[in-house]
Amino acid sequence: MPRRERRPAECLAEDWLAFLGHRWNALILWHLTEGSLRYGELQDRLPGITPKVQSERLAGLTRRGLLVRSVSNGFPREVTYRLTSQGQALGPIIMQLYEWAKASSPEAENIT
Repeated sequence: MPRRERRPAECLAEDWLAFLGHRWNALILWHLTEGSLRYGELQDRLPGITPKVQSERLAGLTRRGLLVRSVSNGFPREVTYRLTSQGQALGPIIMQLYEWAKASSPEAENIT
């Protein structure tokens, strides 16, 4: 099949680029490169994300094998997220993209 006729579901690279291209997915992964975070801590680092969207994004990242969700048995219940080894492997790629964007565009220096 010619390349221009492929859809993301038929090309692994396009599928992953579409998935990671969602604004919140890449930001969540980037914040978790620093280590495990609780749901609320992550929400504090993502101004503008709604709880519904955050839950959906975390579930999608978990389904893709990039995150592990851990629930404590204590009270109050604590939910934390951490990167899997596959998720950790994306950390340097996301940082390279950030560095490339910063070097390529003067406006990008103000984006964090």
